[in-house]
Amino acid sequence: MSSRARTDSAHISPSAHYTGYVWYRHRLSEPDFVTGFGRFAHGVLSPLTWGMRELAGLDLEHILLQRHLLLDERLRAAIEHDGVCQVVEIACGLSPRGRRFCRRYPRLRYLEADLPAMAARKRRLLSRAGWQDERHQVREMDILAESGATSLAALFAGLNHGEPVAVITEGLVNYFPLAVVEDFWSRLAGCLAGFTQGIYLTELYPDLRSHPRYRQLRWGVDLVGRLTRGGYWLHYRDEAEIVAGFRDCGFVRVAVHDPDRAGVQLPRLKIPSLLRVIEARVC
Repeated sequence: MSSRARTDSAHISPSAHYTGYVWYRHRLSEPDFVTGFGRFAHGVLSPLTWGMRELAGLDLEHILLQRHLLLDERLRAAIEHDGVCQVVEIACGLSPRGRRFCRRYPRLRYLEADLPAMAARKRRLLSRAGWQDERHQVREMDILAESGATSLAALFAGLNHGEPVAVITEGLVNYFPLAVVEDFWSRLAGCLAGFTQGIYLTELYPDLRSHPRYRQLRWGVDLVGRLTRGGYWLHYRDEAEIVAGFRDCGFVRVAVHDPDRAGVQLPRLKIPSLLRVIEARVC
C-alpha cells in the first residue's frame, strides 16, 4: 500500500474518545479513561442521538453497549472454556476491557495495540494509574502495515505461540472498505495459525437491506463518515455472506452472534439489532 493509504486509519481516533465516555457513563470503566474531548463530543451529539432514538428507535448508546458487552461475554467464554491465557486487543483506543479482564483473571496476559498517538496516550493512562505491568502492555500497531515494526507479524512476535490466543477488534472494521478489511483478516488468520489455538472476536454492521430502519441506518452511516473525516462501510448482506467471507480469509470455523438471540443479558432496542458479533477460529 502507498504511504498515504497507511495513514488513513488515523481518522478513527475521534470516535475512540466518544466511546470511552460512553463506557464510563455506563459504569464499565473508570474516570481515568475519560477525556475532555470525549465528554464534549458526547454532549454535542446528545440532541442528535436523542432524535435518532425517539424518531427511528436507533439508540446509539445501546448499540455500543450491545457490542461491548457481547464481545466481553465471548472473550470470557474463550478464557474459561478454551484456555485462552493471552489476549490482543487491536485498535484498543480508550477501551477499558484490558483493565477489567486483567483484574478479573490474574494470570491473563493482555496486549493492547493502536496507532502511535493513541498507543502513547493509553500507555500514559495505564502507567499513571499504576495498571501497566508485565501482564498488561501497550504496543504501536497499524492494521494497514504489511511489514515493519507496526505490522501484525511484529505485534505477535513477542507472544507465546505454544498457548491459545484471542484477538479482539472493536469499532474498527466498518471504517474500511471490505477489500482492505479482508486483506487484514487474511494476514491475521495467517498469524493465528502459528498458535495452538487462535480465536478472533470482532463486530460488524452488515448491509441489512431488509431491516425496517435501513434508510435511517444509511443516513446514520453517512453521518458517522463525516464526523470521523472518513468513510463507513456496511459489510455483507446476511449471515451466509459473513461466514463465507471469513472462510475465504482463512478462518475455519465462524459463528455469527446476533444480540437479539444472545443468551446473555444485553440492552434491547425497539427494533431488530443492526449489529453482529463474529467469533472466527483458525482450527
